Amino acid sequence: MPTSMPAFPPLIDQHCHGVLRAGPDPAAFESYLTEAHLPQRPAPGTGSAATDTGPPFSYFDTQLGFAVRRWCAPVLGLEPHCEPSAYLHRRAELGTTEVTGRLLRASGISAFLMDTGLPGPLLTPGELAETATAEAHEIVRLERLAERAADTARDTHAFLAELSDSVRESARNARGFKSVVAYRCGLDLDPAPPGTSEIYAAADRWLASRVQGGRLSDPVLERHLLWSAVRTGLPLQLHTGFGDPDLRLDRCDPLLLTEFIRAAAPYGVPLILLHCYPYHRGAGYLAAVFPHVYADFGLTLTHTGARARHVLAELLELTPFGKLLFSTDAYGIPELYLTGAQLFREAMTHLTEQWVERGEWSPSDAERVTAMIAGGTARRLYGI
Repeated sequence: MPTSMPAFPPLIDQHCHGVLRAGPDPAAFESYLTEAHLPQRPAPGTGSAATDTGPPFSYFDTQLGFAVRRWCAPVLGLEPHCEPSAYLHRRAELGTTEVTGRLLRASGISAFLMDTGLPGPLLTPGELAETATAEAHEIVRLERLAERAADTARDTHAFLAELSDSVRESARNARGFKSVVAYRCGLDLDPAPPGTSEIYAAADRWLASRVQGGRLSDPVLERHLLWSAVRTGLPLQLHTGFGDPDLRLDRCDPLLLTEFIRAAAPYGVPLILLHCYPYHRGAGYLAAVFPHVYADFGLTLTHTGARARHVLAELLELTPFGKLLFSTDAYGIPELYLTGAQLFREAMTHLTEQWVERGEWSPSDAERVTAMIAGGTARRLYGI
């Protein structure tokens, strides 16, 4: 008989984004179930006539779409796996405020570490905490610091001085930093910190060519940002693995960071590899062999849905258990918080009960490891 497991511990979402203040309307909802930029439709002139005239492609027909209908529908007073149209109707009927509150509170997340670098009409960390009846803390996106400094800088010297001040000020108030260098120039960058003359030359080039509001993509300035963050001593989150089409997936393999990881080791700063899929086994290797490297699975479990337990099992093959962290990477809609939390709970419970039943893990070890991944390690790393 399976050994009874204790209640699941509270979750700390160590990487997430804000929730929309209003909406989305039913027509736009599916865009939050995918990393694609544009809605997809079947190619015209292919297949049978019935296919050509049938309903459009739907992102509800994905592992994530099915997970939303399974886990979120009951919280809104519907049957699990109800039709998408019924779900969207009920969502609109209740309104954004009610839906957001219900789903966030049902997620069981007790603390949020929010990357505030995405634009849009999103709840602030404080507003998210109040809505969820939880606590929330800020993670500062490095590229946004540079872009804001560039918007107001008079010249290169003023830009670099403002950027330095911004990093220093952020280190006093935030719990960590985040970089999307994987998106902007890939992870196969020179691992060494750039010299002063190199930084000034790169800043001159970027500022001269940049239009107001333009994004940072200069590899020298990206390296400068990474090393500025490392020197603060705060945890540094690094996007790796899949995301939207802005990135080149082949340049987002966390193994490409190996030499940067080596170079940063003397500082002892925690480097947290985000998402990782489909390179999650490589991320587990890096966490296993470098003491300051950690891995998370935000976004990954959410999008793999019914296969989440298999992906989590692969992460647990090599990643030291105290170096794997729960997150959702939720953005825009509260459904992503709840599905991320529920899929992790379901996967972790299934795996540990299976391993305990076979005698491979003890019940006390299963409870202890679950608590570390759910939030214990994040609480230690971020000082919350």
